Amino acid sequence: MGLSIRNQLPGTVTAVTPGEAMATVKVHLDGGQDLTSAITLDAVEELRLATGSAVNALVKSTEVSLATGTVNGLSIRNRLPGTVSGLAVGAAMASVKVTVEGAELTAAITKDAVSELGLTVGSPVTALIKSTEVSLATA
Repeated sequence: MGLSIRNQLPGTVTAVTPGEAMATVKVHLDGGQDLTSAITLDAVEELRLATGSAVNALVKSTEVSLATGTVNGLSIRNRLPGTVSGLAVGAAMASVKVTVEGAELTAAITKDAVSELGLTVGSPVTALIKSTEVSLATA
């Protein structure tokens, strides 16, 4: 099955913490980073997720935010430091490629954000992804 989701990151489940309706799933990505996904308990059961399960973390490019400088005081669990490796700016939107340890992410942000953040190829950034925006697929 092909997917239009640009960010497909392979990894291994390191922990599953169930709640009443949702669970958090910790994933150690093949590139060395750790991600947290918040998914339904039904999804955990249907995918048979457990410690050691191979998964792909899926994140739409529109759900990746970028920050420059220190990131403090946010509830966003997933913060991946990286470097801008590609930049395609259109009339309203931009596609920003970010190289993080062992992987590449794509962020779709506004042209104004690119300008305000002063992004250029080589800029250090932190990719921010809410745990509720990380879907999991079994590998």
